[in-house]
Amino acid sequence: MRIGLDIMGGDFAPVNTIKGAILALDELTPKDVLVLLGDENVIRQELRAAGVCEDLFFIVDEPECIRMEEKPLKALQEKPRAGITAGFRMLAAGEIDAFASAGNSGAMLAGAVRSVQCIPGVVRPCSATTLPQEEGGDCLILDIGTMPDAKPDVLFQFGILGSIYAQYILKKDKPRVCLLNVGTEDGKGNLQCQAAFHLMKNNRFFHFVGNMEPRDLFKNKADVFVTDGFVGNIVIKEIETFYRLIQKRNLSDAFMDRMNYELYGGSPLLGVNAPVILGHGISSALAIKNMIMQTKKMHESRISERLREIFYEYADKKE
Repeated sequence: MRIGLDIMGGDFAPVNTIKGAILALDELTPKDVLVLLGDENVIRQELRAAGVCEDLFFIVDEPECIRMEEKPLKALQEKPRAGITAGFRMLAAGEIDAFASAGNSGAMLAGAVRSVQCIPGVVRPCSATTLPQEEGGDCLILDIGTMPDAKPDVLFQFGILGSIYAQYILKKDKPRVCLLNVGTEDGKGNLQCQAAFHLMKNNRFFHFVGNMEPRDLFKNKADVFVTDGFVGNIVIKEIETFYRLIQKRNLSDAFMDRMNYELYGGSPLLGVNAPVILGHGISSALAIKNMIMQTKKMHESRISERLREIFYEYADKKE
């Protein structure tokens, strides 16, 4: 398979992205090709400095960069030779099988929707991430920032997206899907959650186990936590902050160590027609390596094809 990587994306690019690509070589197979999109001179210079053969990668010269503060749509239009723009152009043309970047997340979302587009039937795509569970394993939370104002029907679709991802990527048998809420009883929450609960209850597209509170995130009571991007983003940033506080105090705990974002690589963008991964802007080389391996896993699982199948059935049921 051919994995596209935006070398210029991220707060510490291109150094960390190139180091991450080098680390990934140890886990990729001879049939896997890493396609590095960025300033060719910079890429080759960094590879030579690291003592790595340049021929181990396929390098595409795209010298422009979409900065974090730029407006996504405007940047995509004005910078055709940016790694993100070129990456989605190649993904849409079938020149790469999957694409990942730790760059401008808004540009990644807009680029995915414009180029490979949403799976038919999906109203809005969403981003997700995994969280460790006290008794081992991981759960999935979505959305974590893509859709801050998700309507109830969109939250219902998040349940479908998360259930399929948990089944084929996290290897959960009959994933338990819940709605993140302020209480566990039926009828709890704001109008958005109340309406979403009504849609999710007794549906036939995923195994819904009701409302769960934030205190249940790490207790292995559910495999998929559904929320909107506003709440999800706050939850994830609070977890990251708590992890950094633990690290600053030189405290060590096996469970807390599993909260390190570097271990999970990036956030899959679920609901589009090809594997797309959004990396953390502060990604280290280890995080980049794990983002690449996560991208490979998404392609090998045929997650986009599986989602197209279930949303075809979902659209047929609605009609």
